[in-house]
Amino acid sequence: MKFIKYLLIAFFCLSSPQLFAKDYLATMFGIHSDGLGLNTRSIQFAIDYINKNGGGRLVFHVGRYLTGSIYLKSNVTIQLEEGAVLMGSLNPFDYDQHELTALIFAIDQENIGITGRGMIDGQGKAVARNVIEIINKGLIKDKFRSGRPEVETRAMNISFLRCNNVLIKGIMLKNSASWNQTYDQCKNMKMDSVYVDNKDYWNEDGVDIIDCEDVSITNSFFDAADDCICLKSHNAKHVCKNILISNNTVRSSANGIKFGTVSRGGFSDIRIINNKVYDTYRSALALEAVDGGYIENIVVDSLQSYNTGNAIFLRTGERFAKGSRFNNVTISNVYAEIPAGKPDAGYEYEGPIEDMPRNVSPGIIISGVPNCIIKNVKLNNIEVKHPGGGNAFFANVPLNKLNTIPEISNKYPDFSMFKELPAWGMFVKHATGLEFNNIKISNDKKDFRVPVVLDDVHDAKFNGLKVNQTVAKKQDVFQNNSTQVSIK
Repeated sequence: MKFIKYLLIAFFCLSSPQLFAKDYLATMFGIHSDGLGLNTRSIQFAIDYINKNGGGRLVFHVGRYLTGSIYLKSNVTIQLEEGAVLMGSLNPFDYDQHELTALIFAIDQENIGITGRGMIDGQGKAVARNVIEIINKGLIKDKFRSGRPEVETRAMNISFLRCNNVLIKGIMLKNSASWNQTYDQCKNMKMDSVYVDNKDYWNEDGVDIIDCEDVSITNSFFDAADDCICLKSHNAKHVCKNILISNNTVRSSANGIKFGTVSRGGFSDIRIINNKVYDTYRSALALEAVDGGYIENIVVDSLQSYNTGNAIFLRTGERFAKGSRFNNVTISNVYAEIPAGKPDAGYEYEGPIEDMPRNVSPGIIISGVPNCIIKNVKLNNIEVKHPGGGNAFFANVPLNKLNTIPEISNKYPDFSMFKELPAWGMFVKHATGLEFNNIKISNDKKDFRVPVVLDDVHDAKFNGLKVNQTVAKKQDVFQNNSTQVSIK
């Protein structure tokens, strides 16, 4: 027994190289907390020093610490105590660019972290304004589409590439000029109890996990002007794999929890458990494979969605490449309320309006394309409350003209991409091997559309479909070009 005890202690120590590492106060390195003096070189010296001397924590106490780009090194943790604010410089020339521009970089490092109860404030609105100024002066080149700089030009708060053993815990991350934080091809990463407020500018994701393995995102809050918890696959040779997203609360003027849009490799063995999404313009859950990659072995359980434009959006496509696959996804215990109005009203940077006019879209959309059929999806215990109120004089897709709904397989995917759809509850197209158990859909106002429409759907089972609508319909489910559909 003693041998096992000592073995466990030895394993814990070896697996936690910073357990007994030394703390170094930021003031030891002449790092100033007045929010005025630029600390980039002194912070970098401190990180390098700790890295060369066995590792440890660089501890920031109460104060405002102004800096440009810094590089986190192996066996070093930045500890932000309560009241400590790491502030991004307002000068765009104080930031480095490695494909992406960032305040804190880590490239090919291990055993690193940012922890504590302090804050990282990118001061993104002012940074973005200054980027525009130097673009207009011709000092840097940028496509400057729609009157705003590209994502790569604007500084995000964190960009980690090919790192192992990463811990992000307890801190607040706010006001980047771009995506808030990006982790690309990282392994063994834990994000816990993090508060993200990222609404300072356009394209401001909450967190982007790109081709990472063994990741957990838990007990955190995200409020972002773009997709909140976003998994991506930029490299066809890599995948997002073995990921847990659990006990998070999400608010977004785009999508809540999303796979894609870039999906060249794949998404596999991912669990999305007990999350809440609210006041979100697009989908609470969007799983998209549109660039030749795959989605498989996904479990979603206990998702609450309030005031969200769409509850569930599953999509394949052929945008950058052909051959996308979508297989073996189970979604259970979902409650969703779809509003009649714009769910992200009040955001400074609201979602776009180019997908209007249209009646309110169905709460559930499962839409493959002819060459990329969606396969083996199970929906269990799903309740969607829809506002109804569809008006045939406003827009209408007759049930005998479903072929007029565009495939647009090469377009950017979003639930409203088709504009008008002929169902208010659920629309399913190009799918096979489906199972729907205990599905409840209801609407508040009379709607001319059918509750459920199936188009090119095969081998599908409905067990316990319950439809409650304000006007009686001759049928709850309309089938077109579909076979082996069982409704009980």
